[in-house]
Amino acid sequence: MKKLFLAGYGQSPFGKLGNYPIEQMLLDAGSKELAIDRSQIDHIAVTALLAPLLDNQSLLAGLVAMDPVYAGKSIKGVANACDSGGLAVLDCAAQVLAGQAHVGLAIGIEKMHPLEGKLDSKKIGEALGSAAHKSDLASPFTFPHAFALFMDRYMKSYGWSEEQFAEIPPIFYGNAAHNPLAHMHKTKEPVTAKKVLESARLFEEENLPLKLFECSQISDGWARILVCDEEGLKKLGIDRSKATELAGFGQATDSLSIASRGENLLRPVGAKRAFERASTMAGIKPAEISLQEVHDCFSIMAPLSVELTGLADAGKGLQFFLDGHARIGGRCPINTSGGLIAKGHPIAATGVAMIGWVHQQLTGQVPAPLQVKNAKVGTTLNIGGPICSTVVTVQRPSA
Repeated sequence: MKKLFLAGYGQSPFGKLGNYPIEQMLLDAGSKELAIDRSQIDHIAVTALLAPLLDNQSLLAGLVAMDPVYAGKSIKGVANACDSGGLAVLDCAAQVLAGQAHVGLAIGIEKMHPLEGKLDSKKIGEALGSAAHKSDLASPFTFPHAFALFMDRYMKSYGWSEEQFAEIPPIFYGNAAHNPLAHMHKTKEPVTAKKVLESARLFEEENLPLKLFECSQISDGWARILVCDEEGLKKLGIDRSKATELAGFGQATDSLSIASRGENLLRPVGAKRAFERASTMAGIKPAEISLQEVHDCFSIMAPLSVELTGLADAGKGLQFFLDGHARIGGRCPINTSGGLIAKGHPIAATGVAMIGWVHQQLTGQVPAPLQVKNAKVGTTLNIGGPICSTVVTVQRPSA
């Protein structure tokens, strides 16, 4: 298989971006600070999961083609759920490997806050609930409820406490404080474990443990990245030192309903398989991973992710965080960007942004306090739905 490379990463700030319509977001994602001959881009994969529901627009490819440079090109809309951004990158990779392109551009955007007025969190919750099985609907907050159940099951199965779980969000908020593009780059005061425990309980009437500070942000934003082969890099005039190698990738899907998972609820088969496929393609073992960006839509996903990626045994993922292994300077820093909890979660942009942050880490482009020294391998784990569809990527320096 010919080598694939990632380059040209760019993103907007994540957060409440006000009067910034999706048409302008797509134009910026396809052009802003993209210092190449854009006519050399052969294929574009674009995604905005909630655009049909929140923006009354489902044909994003046509909006991308409003840019005269891209009119008449191969442009495809892709979507699963929260892993839609990862799928956009994989779609570009598939086009390049199939010989249909030398240069692909993956774009993920999401506009979750209205152009004017107050955020309708109920509307957002119900829109996201469209990616769940009808038996799991808990209007209006289906996904917080689903992951509260996961968290409750994990705590009862392995003997962990809410106090121990409360140690996770401060790690990610601390990282976001150094990431100027993060949604929670500035907070009124530091987020501590005590603050996490004091934050609002989402399902107190059901005695479920999930609290507000253990949830990802509702964010606007876009992210984009180029996927190229060797010839594509040459056509664009990009030096190998400014690119990373997309050494491995995998995607797999579990059944949608929570009840259908049975005893595998905390050991998602599809997610594990996606990671194994990506690792096998890249020829790496978990011990070789220098850093990871994982899909912490809710804090329970942090320990589950390091278990899925082989950094910890089942039920031991939380200990990985409590022992300091996930911090900057630790054994394998996790979510140095701030993660979805603090960097933000513009749904379809998230997977692209995770891949882009690892790319920036491996090319030495992140803020100095967040830079992982001598990083050789970086991975992402991007999930969609209730740990249903999963995209995994593996990157290494290309020069």
